[in-house]
Amino acid sequence: MKKSVLPLFILLIIWSCQSSNETNLVTRDLTPDALADSVMVVSTHDAATQVGVDILRKGGNAFDAAIAVQFALAAVYPQAGNIGGGGFAVFRLADGEVGSLDYREKAPLFASKDMYLDSVENVIDGISTKGHLAVGVPGVVDGMVKLHQKYGSMPWDELVTPSVALAKNGFVLKQEQADRINRYKEDFEEQNDYQIPLVKDVPWNKGDVLKITELANTLQLIAENGRAGFYEGKVATQILAEMSRGNGLITQEDLDKYEAKWRMPLTGEYHGHKVITMPPPSSGGVALLQMLQGSEDFDFTNLEVDSKERIHAMTEIARRVYADRATYLGDPDYYDIPVDLLLNREYNKERFSSIDMNAKTPSLEIREGNVEVIESTETTHFTIVDANRNAVAITTTVNGLFGSKVMVQGAGFFLNNEMDDFSAKPGVANQFGLVGAEANAIAPEKRMLSSMTPTIVEKDGELSFTIGTRGGSTIITSVYQTIINMIDKKMSGKEAVESPRMHHQWQPDMIMLEEARYDSLMIQSLEAMGHKIIYNSVLGKMRSIRVLEDGTLEGASDPIRSQGEADGY
Repeated sequence: MKKSVLPLFILLIIWSCQSSNETNLVTRDLTPDALADSVMVVSTHDAATQVGVDILRKGGNAFDAAIAVQFALAAVYPQAGNIGGGGFAVFRLADGEVGSLDYREKAPLFASKDMYLDSVENVIDGISTKGHLAVGVPGVVDGMVKLHQKYGSMPWDELVTPSVALAKNGFVLKQEQADRINRYKEDFEEQNDYQIPLVKDVPWNKGDVLKITELANTLQLIAENGRAGFYEGKVATQILAEMSRGNGLITQEDLDKYEAKWRMPLTGEYHGHKVITMPPPSSGGVALLQMLQGSEDFDFTNLEVDSKERIHAMTEIARRVYADRATYLGDPDYYDIPVDLLLNREYNKERFSSIDMNAKTPSLEIREGNVEVIESTETTHFTIVDANRNAVAITTTVNGLFGSKVMVQGAGFFLNNEMDDFSAKPGVANQFGLVGAEANAIAPEKRMLSSMTPTIVEKDGELSFTIGTRGGSTIITSVYQTIINMIDKKMSGKEAVESPRMHHQWQPDMIMLEEARYDSLMIQSLEAMGHKIIYNSVLGKMRSIRVLEDGTLEGASDPIRSQGEADGY
């Protein structure tokens, strides 16, 4: 047997934290990067990662662990980990079979195309991002039930119970999470007519314990009753009462009719690797594969990550792809999306042929439109590889931080604000600066377009790595650059996820760079080419698992940008 390369102190942590039905308060930090022989779990929170590893130790597979992690994040990461939102799962079985599950939210039956427009057809500010009208029908619970029915190996209640304990016993806040809760106190008070557990008279601080007892009760009902524990009975009644309080649109019929959907993932080739990613209504997979096709004519192997040539080339590729996204992509069950055309090599050869390596192409020449802002978002990604090399990559969200800011009274979870991901009006941007067209117009039971891009990569028929991130519209470019780093630059997972990143999404017509990570002379060179530069502190928060040449699993969780946790054995 190959000797374990996992550091001794990590083993001691695992041995001292064996799973039980009463998960204790989590007061420790795992490492953001880890090596392991057999299994690996990477998520945004140490408690959720611990839950996943414990499930694997009990004999569960990657799907069992993914279900447990999803519910654990609902308890310890309420700004994005959730049961009030939705997500996408991409997976690869040990025998090479691949698949994906779409548990994206849907528009309520009473939703309408012009529901966010005033009498003169202008978009009403704020109602698609805050409050009850912003809420799509949640998909997480149904999605996890379907994942369990098809691929789970452990009893359902054993997978949900750890999250019950986490919500009941509480978890210790880190400074970043305390700051975020404090930042949204006024929004919480504005959108809820009772005092939610995240609101108190004094600010939250690092080390405080946050308990959400009502969420524990909700999770217990889900543990006992599966899908019916959420979409029927007490929790459903609480959701409907919340809709009534805030003039929301979700009805019992919406809850009854919601169904997560199995979809065939998109696959493509890049420099000897097979890329497996999410199909529409995620825009991420189509856009990622387009970008990778556009990259084949550039020598990214010999271009430095922080060079003007690389940033310019990636910018020009991304601008063309995001323009296509705005025009063509939406819910494939409602709109005939030309996926085959968008992924046709001849089409993309022509699409990228106008790139001039000495000057910027004006966005108006690519396609008209004008947007002046990109706002932040909160999504979370986690990924798991089990001992048999089954791999699961999941991105899940309530859209903005804490979604609609509405917490279901008596149930303890936030509702999403995913309705903002529709195109409220053609050519008008959503909160992330993304514009859309008829393909992404609002319609009853339609799924809104997403940028989430969970992805798995093969090499020579074997699992190579998994990748994904949070970040709204920046998800696609972040995944794209990290794949280039791993394949072309031959970086380790840790190096690839930590490297500086850029973003461009066609509109607004500017390159976003991470602050203090690029040379001022290089930036001046980009500006001389016609580019406008803006800055952001963080672009994406990557989670990755890579299979090394000797079979060792390398987990990486982007410690420069977040407090993610990787662990395995």
